[in-house]
Amino acid sequence: MLKIFSKLFRKGETPSHPYCSAIVAAAGTSSRMGENKLLLPLDGIPVLARTLQNLNAAELVDEIVIAAREEDLLSFGDLCKIYGITKPVKIVRGGATRLESVLAASLECREDAAYLAVHDGARPLAAPELIDGVIALAHRTNAAAPAVPVKDTVKVVRDGKVESTPDRDTLRAIQTPQAFDAPLLRAALQAAAEAGAAVTDDCAAVERLGKEVYILDGSYENIKITTPEDIALAEAILQRREEQP
Repeated sequence: MLKIFSKLFRKGETPSHPYCSAIVAAAGTSSRMGENKLLLPLDGIPVLARTLQNLNAAELVDEIVIAAREEDLLSFGDLCKIYGITKPVKIVRGGATRLESVLAASLECREDAAYLAVHDGARPLAAPELIDGVIALAHRTNAAAPAVPVKDTVKVVRDGKVESTPDRDTLRAIQTPQAFDAPLLRAALQAAAEAGAAVTDDCAAVERLGKEVYILDGSYENIKITTPEDIALAEAILQRREEQP
C-alpha cells in the first residue's frame, strides 16, 4: 500500500486551528452499483467531486488524502484539478478492505496533523458546516461522529427468526465524517488490523480500545450512494437545496 503520488494544489498558511487531515475512503469496488459510483454524475458533477468540494469548503480541514484503487488514481487526480480543489491533496493506493485503505491513508497524512477526519467518498451531500461541527467536537473529545435517529423498528434476526427488538430510542445510524485524535485513530486501526477485527467503521476500531465516541446530530440528507436509487434521491435533495432561499 505505497503512496503513488502527491500533488500540492495550494500552499496555505499555517492554520489557526489544530491541523486536520481529511481521509477519503474511495477504494471500494461499487459492487452493488455495477460501475464506479464515485465517477457517476450527480446533477452534472461526479459524486466524488462533490464530496471533495465539501471538504475543500470546510474551514477545519487542512489537507485531503484520498485512498483509491490503482486504476482510479489518475482519474481522481483529474477531478481535483477540474473541480477546483485548492487544498493540498494526496492520492494513495488503498487496500483490499476499508480498514486497510484508511490505515494506509492515515500513514500518509502530514506528520504534524493533530486530527484525522475520515469520510466516505460516496457521501457527497455532507455540508461543510456538518464536517466542521464533527471536527470541532473531536477537538474537545478526541473521537466524534455524526448520527441520526433510526426511523424504522429494528429486529435482531437469527436463523430466520426474530431474536429481539432493540429500543429504537437508543439506536442511531452513524454517518461520516468521523473525526479523531490522530495518534488514537492510527493506534486503533493498527490494533484492529493486527487482530483481524471485522470493523465496519472507524468508530468501531476506536471503541475496541475502550475509548468513548461522542455523537453530533447528523443529517438525513447526508446519504451514502450505494445503489442507482440513491443517485435519484441525492439529485432530489440537491434540487431542493437550490430552491431554498
